[in-house]
Amino acid sequence: MYAVIELGGRQWKVEPGTRLDVNRLPSEVGKTHTVERVLLAHDGKALQMGRPYVSGAQVVCEVLEHRLGPKVISYHFRRRENWRKTVGHRQPLTRLVVKDILFSEGAVGEASAKAVVHPHTTVRMGTRPRAPRMVTPTVVTTTKRLSTSKGTTRTPKTKVT
Repeated sequence: MYAVIELGGRQWKVEPGTRLDVNRLPSEVGKTHTVERVLLAHDGKALQMGRPYVSGAQVVCEVLEHRLGPKVISYHFRRRENWRKTVGHRQPLTRLVVKDILFSEGAVGEASAKAVVHPHTTVRMGTRPRAPRMVTPTVVTTTKRLSTSKGTTRTPKTKVT
């Protein structure tokens, strides 16, 4: 049993027992946090994909602690100007542990009925059908050296293929 959720502007693949460090949440330590933005869920039998979210699916997490992430140092300098700037940052994070993945009974039946997708009918997102490619003739221009009594000259010749 696993799910793909959207939390804190990122997507996470979670299973029961998974620990996550996400951007700081307003929940208190020891409380539960329910995520309803489930993009994909698999209950061991059927795979449910949401458009964009799976209806009735929830992921229940417990807030373990609020902490700070690793220190990131940004250093800028401009050469030959005696100018330097150092800035440090530690992102506030919340550590979660996934307790359970819940499905609604109606969503499982609907998802298995809609899950039949033929491979020829799938279209990648953001693509559109393209027109057939037209073959245009290419023009190749070459120069040939001709020697004359006054020196060499070049005469262009065109060839259409």
